[in-house]
Amino acid sequence: MSKELEVEKRNHRKLGLDLELFMSVEEAPGMPIFLPNGMLLRNELEKYWKEKHFRAGYQEIKTPILMKQEVWEQSGHWDHYHDSMYFSKWDQQNYAIKPMSCPGAIFVFNSKRRSYRELPMRFAELGLVHRPELSGSLSGLLRVRSFTQDDAHLFVREDQVESEIVKVLELIDEFYSKFGFQYKVELSTRPEDYMGSEQIWEHAEKTLESVLKKKNLEFAINPGDGAFYGPKIDFHILDALGRSWQCGTIQLDFLMPEKFDCQYIDEDNNPCRPIMIHRAIYGSVERFMAILIEHFGGDFPLWLSPIQAKILPIADAHLDFALSVKSQLESEGIRTEIDDRVEKIGLKIRQAQMKKIPYMMVIGDQEVNNNSIAVRHRNEGNLGEWKIDSFVKKIIAEL
Repeated sequence: MSKELEVEKRNHRKLGLDLELFMSVEEAPGMPIFLPNGMLLRNELEKYWKEKHFRAGYQEIKTPILMKQEVWEQSGHWDHYHDSMYFSKWDQQNYAIKPMSCPGAIFVFNSKRRSYRELPMRFAELGLVHRPELSGSLSGLLRVRSFTQDDAHLFVREDQVESEIVKVLELIDEFYSKFGFQYKVELSTRPEDYMGSEQIWEHAEKTLESVLKKKNLEFAINPGDGAFYGPKIDFHILDALGRSWQCGTIQLDFLMPEKFDCQYIDEDNNPCRPIMIHRAIYGSVERFMAILIEHFGGDFPLWLSPIQAKILPIADAHLDFALSVKSQLESEGIRTEIDDRVEKIGLKIRQAQMKKIPYMMVIGDQEVNNNSIAVRHRNEGNLGEWKIDSFVKKIIAEL
């Protein structure tokens, strides 16, 4: 198959409809609607994200979507990011819908007096953000106007910067390895429109470069593509077709803690300014889902598959037994459906395969009599007759 045909076969917008994952409507351009199957997939991604961050010492937070204009003036977004923001006015007060979650994390840090013993502080947020992308650039889940950033903001002492960035690098590697992605790294430097002094920027860029070299990571320089408040390390994952997608980022920020007067008290009882590390791994949940759909061609690994097993009774007489099998599987946390339509079993099998269901269980007279199921795999075909307990153990082991 040519690469062009393979790309079209894996198109996430087509698969998104075929597999009933998400849809788009003219009434909400660039703001996708997630269907039940898409929410199951999305929830697995978020569950994995939360578990890994909890184990890595992050605290999860949730911050407002709408904040007053003064917040964005103070952060610098009003001057440097104005064209990528939505605005509103209420009670003679100007507001902006957040394009990113940085100020909210700062408010959490500033909510009480902090000691040097508390640092590093790692706040993680699955933050809903909005950016007014041009209508011609909108594309399924890859480019949208409303999306969830898997943000994290770390407040660290200067002597902790390198060690914390190393930990973030290791966490990102763990995530991408989980999905089978290789990736490339870029160091993005000071843009034309930037805040702060050249000296601060040079120090921040050298710090990021030093960490990458110590980790023996190959990287390219991407001049002028840093955030307006600091340089960044960008991660480009490579999918099954060798295409490159920019996802994760690590940004080093000496400026926003100063703008919001962030402080902690050092061991000599003196006020000190923390340094802020902004980072994301998925980049956005929506974009990462689009990449996964195309990377796997919708043929997701078992743990990500919205429906993991489909029960196919041959006739109505087999439905009661099918329901009892479904109950057993669901009690073990296996996502299961029954196709109880009055259709030929061959059609049911073909349609389950088209929906890329990992396992199909055919139930007829023999299976009812033997208290068993006839198992098929979407890629391996017929796996023979199984006792239900043995099949459940197989799926749990695979998960």
